Amino acid sequence: MWTNWARTASATPHRVARPTSIDGIAAAVTSAPAVRPRGSGHSFTDIAVAPGVALDLDRWTGVVEVSGTLATVRSGTTLRTLGAALDTVGLALENLGDIDAQTVAGALSTGTHGTGARFGGLATQVVALELVLADGSHVRCSAAENPALFDAARIGLGALGVITTVTLRCVPAFTLHAREYPDRLDAVLDGFDHLTATEDHVEFHWFPHGDRVLVKRNNRVDGPPAPLSAARRFYEYEVVENGAFGLICGIARHLPRTTRPLGRLCGVLLSGRDYRDVSHRVFVTPRRVRFVESEYAVPRESLHDVLRELRTAVDRLDHGVIVPVEVRVAAGDDIWLSTAYGRDTAYVAVHQALGMPYRRYFEAFAKIAGAVGGRPHWGKLHGLTAPDLRERYPRFDDFRRVRAEVDPGGRFGNAYLDRVLG
Repeated sequence: MWTNWARTASATPHRVARPTSIDGIAAAVTSAPAVRPRGSGHSFTDIAVAPGVALDLDRWTGVVEVSGTLATVRSGTTLRTLGAALDTVGLALENLGDIDAQTVAGALSTGTHGTGARFGGLATQVVALELVLADGSHVRCSAAENPALFDAARIGLGALGVITTVTLRCVPAFTLHAREYPDRLDAVLDGFDHLTATEDHVEFHWFPHGDRVLVKRNNRVDGPPAPLSAARRFYEYEVVENGAFGLICGIARHLPRTTRPLGRLCGVLLSGRDYRDVSHRVFVTPRRVRFVESEYAVPRESLHDVLRELRTAVDRLDHGVIVPVEVRVAAGDDIWLSTAYGRDTAYVAVHQALGMPYRRYFEAFAKIAGAVGGRPHWGKLHGLTAPDLRERYPRFDDFRRVRAEVDPGGRFGNAYLDRVLG
């Protein structure tokens, strides 16, 4: 049996294939009527559940070629491995999310993103893709070659084929100055537009039973890194953010009445950090405490209204929320199934510790986000179906058309894709 990281999805595939070549991937694809690549299992939905053959690409990894600022990488490579490998040749991805356990293909296929008003998600950094299609053929796509497939496959949900290699547009390696500090929600929102316009990467985490937030500002700077010491890093991330917070979540899980006061206490105990390090070590934060998550991308101008209504909804819940709300931003793009398609976007993510009640919370949030045309993250919990999503994605039917062309028999389908694509 396979289970995802959050233990919200599991599967017992008929067989697990671990190919080590493109021919091996093609053979696995054509060997059964149902095949599903499953990445590293960091999606919260059942998008990676394999009803037949599960395709695990953990033996299909590594950087294939670097040419100038273009890097071609095998699809089973994790973002963590890729960041370190690019650093050795003086390159970096211009933006990353805060988790790097995902495979490159899995992160792309679900629309993984970081934060920054001038930056797009990971898929906007893709120059070309190669895929094995349902008939076993191996094809390349880019803006100039098979452009419709390229528009669809950059965020393809694993519905079009098995990505084999990805060519990414990188930037010269850079240092980020990280400043993290506690603040008040209203004060942050009042200055948020200015903050995101003048800083490279901004996000904040709000403990929803109070008004305390942790603001994170990351900016490119010249000069050498000045990272946290090993002892300080261990204390901050392992002892406090994972060990102590995990203990607090455990108390809240076993004594639900303590959730609200514990959440307020977490907000009060927030402390600051100020350091400089190479980009991929600043973007990413170790996550050991397991949780469930739902995230919606809303029009940037709707953020304040969404958070105001979410604040009210949290107060009406019959249970507490222990994990903070995360708020990020991104530039609009032209990728068909991107949550930022056609509009500058704010991302609001709600969480709950694993084993604690969350369904009413997530449903209330989905209703609030849906009222402003919010689009759910493809790898995070939501209940929308194809008719709902068609209304929110102008190129939805174009994606379905390409899918019908390259996988007419639905070889790469599963229950999740049936729900979200029809």
